[in-house]
Amino acid sequence: MGEINIPRDQQIALASIDASELDRLIEQAIREERSGDLHRLPLANCGSYIATQLHYFEQALAKHRQAKAPRKRAETGDVLRRAARDLSFAVEAMKQRMETEQKEGQLFSVDDQITPPYHLSKHLSVRVSYRWRRTVDDEWTFGSITFVHEVDLRPDYTTPAPKRKLSAAKQEQDLQNRLYQTWEHLMRGALYSVRDYFREGGDGDKIPGTFQATVDSHSRGLNNYSTQFWRQQP
Repeated sequence: MGEINIPRDQQIALASIDASELDRLIEQAIREERSGDLHRLPLANCGSYIATQLHYFEQALAKHRQAKAPRKRAETGDVLRRAARDLSFAVEAMKQRMETEQKEGQLFSVDDQITPPYHLSKHLSVRVSYRWRRTVDDEWTFGSITFVHEVDLRPDYTTPAPKRKLSAAKQEQDLQNRLYQTWEHLMRGALYSVRDYFREGGDGDKIPGTFQATVDSHSRGLNNYSTQFWRQQP
């Protein structure tokens, strides 16, 4: 799945699943204690959320099939029913999300295909491209905003120092891992901020070309508000 958008192939798979047919096949699988005909539906192609719930359902089905004692059968049966509800809910939730995305897509779209840099420094940046229009009769306007953040690399004295001095290669590896985690946080925050701005009716003409991410006053790092470019800055 994309970070904020459902990929086209997953949308096609989701659209092909009829909710009533899904529930019927789930009930059939429970009765027959095998998933069988459920695999006629492209559930595994609908993204990680639904695929995971399908896996849990099949695990619960297998455990229920293997159970022999009445008490154990009752326990595994309860787990199986919960897994069945979770699977059905996951499909319903993703279908609703797809409908929301398609409706919003008439007025705006945020490109979530962002490739991370090969090598990172403390000067991080993420460029988010988008298109938007005020009404469906207007022409599309294309734009982008670049979020920048300088990582505070001062030592964190709240964590214990390693017992042995790390090699230069290990230090560099640890630094890159830390920078990548921060870059991912910045990237996700940037995408959700632009999407939420448009979702709440924001004017695309007022989006700045560059935004310096704000940092948490305690951790010196990014938080959930760091990329909200429309908030009043202190």
